[in-house]
Amino acid sequence: MCGLAGIIARKTNIEPGAIIEQMTDTMRQRGPDAKGVLVRNNTALGHRRLQIIDLSDQGQQPMADPELGLDVAFNGCIYNFQEIRQALREKGYRFFSVSDTEVIGKAYHAWGKECFKRFNGMFAIAINDWRNNELILTRDRLGIKPLYYSDTDQALLFASTTHAILASGLITPELDPAALNFYMSFHSVVPAPRTLLKEIKKVEPGTYQVWRDGQKLQEIRWWQLSNKQLPSDKGMSAEDWKEALLFRLHRAVERRAIADVPVGVLLSGGVDSSLITGLLAQYSAQPLHTYSIGFEASGGERGDEFEYSDLIAKHFGTEHHKIEIPSHELLKHLPESFKAMSEPMVSYDNIAFWLLSREVSKDMKVVQSGQGADEVFGGYHWYPPLMSQQADAGTYCQYFMDQNFERYQQMVQSRWVEQDYAGDFVRDHFASGISDSTINSALQLDTTVMLTEDPVKRVDNMTMAWGLEARVPFLDHEVVELAARMPPELKVKNDGKWILKEAARQVIPDAVIDRPKGYFPVPALKYIEGPYLEMVRDTLNSTACRERGLFQSHYIDTLLDNPKEHLTPLRGSRLWQVALLELWLQTHQI
Repeated sequence: MCGLAGIIARKTNIEPGAIIEQMTDTMRQRGPDAKGVLVRNNTALGHRRLQIIDLSDQGQQPMADPELGLDVAFNGCIYNFQEIRQALREKGYRFFSVSDTEVIGKAYHAWGKECFKRFNGMFAIAINDWRNNELILTRDRLGIKPLYYSDTDQALLFASTTHAILASGLITPELDPAALNFYMSFHSVVPAPRTLLKEIKKVEPGTYQVWRDGQKLQEIRWWQLSNKQLPSDKGMSAEDWKEALLFRLHRAVERRAIADVPVGVLLSGGVDSSLITGLLAQYSAQPLHTYSIGFEASGGERGDEFEYSDLIAKHFGTEHHKIEIPSHELLKHLPESFKAMSEPMVSYDNIAFWLLSREVSKDMKVVQSGQGADEVFGGYHWYPPLMSQQADAGTYCQYFMDQNFERYQQMVQSRWVEQDYAGDFVRDHFASGISDSTINSALQLDTTVMLTEDPVKRVDNMTMAWGLEARVPFLDHEVVELAARMPPELKVKNDGKWILKEAARQVIPDAVIDRPKGYFPVPALKYIEGPYLEMVRDTLNSTACRERGLFQSHYIDTLLDNPKEHLTPLRGSRLWQVALLELWLQTHQI
């Protein structure tokens, strides 16, 4: 995992070499091991490398393959690259490295854009096909790896982070009113291609873009999640589905153990990370390193789940590391977590992942993590009501949306109000007919949009702030596709994730499976008080915030008067939602 950047200059006064240096330097944390820049005429690629596969200089990026006329910059990992490499060797291709980057270039040369369908992995890829004067940008199926771009009069810019694009100095950032509506209404999720900044877009997951002579020619979706069953799925019993799932999970975890460095696990003590620990322990010749984090209690709420992570660590004989964070450390490092965000992310556990990654990165370059299981296997509380035949988009909105459009108009100043973008987006999705039921529509929306724009982005941004690669087995596309085809009742029943829990019983102790559902606890941010409230109050009363004029003054005053009373349907702090946005904007000098 690394950071990539690129520019195609459109004006003769733009120096791509100088600008790519600026862009690449902002991503040093994503790739602390090496830096590379490659300039061809008006096109430049930059890369920061985290050495995980092929630790030699032959794996350096951007990787030029003059024989094929291709330059490749890549962030992520292709887990099945050795199988693809062998297929390419049989076609007559010769290799000068043992890296997955070289496999990408040769696979593209052999199969064109169809090659992306062959990749099992997480990836953001830029291919400069300089003989044909084409640039190809693509992301993995579920958007695990980020890829942003900005199409301006002066240049096409693209990078792994928004900070890198801003560092080009070629854009003046402005807020997008539509994205603000999404942020405030759709649990802070801003679906691709939008970001909060008008000038910066996201390459959509499972798509590729083709640019020729700096102009976009194509944008094609090469992967679409479907819940339509295959002929071989017909007649499968619950036991059959469970066995099929366990087989896929074994493969997913084993694939994500590929590395020329050790691989650890972020162990929260929940079912998901515990199952990954149990499966990965089977493939580890040496004791597996596991990591858990805990915080001081606040508001009567406990700040750790060490009871369960200790149980799993003991059961599998791992080298377990418990990281306890005092409250003053949390407050001290919050600004650094804001700096690491490419987009504002409101979840309390951003700082938890940032602090956890800081400690883990002292020992490890690669970890596996349990993100995605709740969305893929129906683990959230809003799924059971959606099983009803009477359920519709409105039912989903009632549980998930932070507020309706009428309330939104009372929060923000009128110049930011255009239309109900978030509500329309959800209603259009449910009306599209892409799924055969309300529950499947919800599961697909959460897996392909909410998951990408919240938990997955959070883990990427916070781990890569410390040069730590996080791999997510539950988002192996074969696991996700299998889960999508399962009857939804197998996922949603008995408080959710039933089929996953039944599969897990063959691997981990029942005590972890049958425990009350937990989460990554950061009580101090859920119950904003003391120095945290002072920080928020100072931010929202600052000159910068007042002059920006996003929110109506009475709304801010109401939140500050009694923060604990103003919660979203998902029990998130409305005060933290607005404060986080302003803190992010000020941190990035927007």
